Amino acid sequence: MTNAETAQTHLDTRPSWDEYFMKLAEEVATRTTCMRRAVGAVIVKDRRILATGYNGVPTGLRHCAETGCLREQLGVPSGQRHEICRGLHAEQNALLQAARYGINIEGSVIYINTQPCVVCAKMLINAGIKEIIYKNPYPDELAMELLEESGIALRVFDHE
Repeated sequence: MTNAETAQTHLDTRPSWDEYFMKLAEEVATRTTCMRRAVGAVIVKDRRILATGYNGVPTGLRHCAETGCLREQLGVPSGQRHEICRGLHAEQNALLQAARYGINIEGSVIYINTQPCVVCAKMLINAGIKEIIYKNPYPDELAMELLEESGIALRVFDHE
């Protein structure tokens, strides 16, 4: 194979920007401390990563594997009773990371491997996120209604 053919093969297999950032969101999710769902988020602007987050308990607190999951114990379905969870969602942690380090995320894009819940949707709206790209559905119709009303571009990741 010639150098030109090798270069073309590389270009043919190179991931798109969406594939690249969603793959990173999936990798970020591997750090989760949640027993129910692994979620990762990557905030991007001008194709540069600004912040990441995964779902889990606040810094320094015991993980759910140690304390148990109250939502699991009570049989709470997905999408309900977020307030009794010890953890933060991936989007929340990404937003907090950006705030903590003084990173302006207005006008950015967030890649999430799971559709945002209503609490995260409201935070993303007020943070000035311009586009949300997510991979897996989540049972929260109000979140979708608010996001559609907000005018934020909302897109299901299409891995071509």
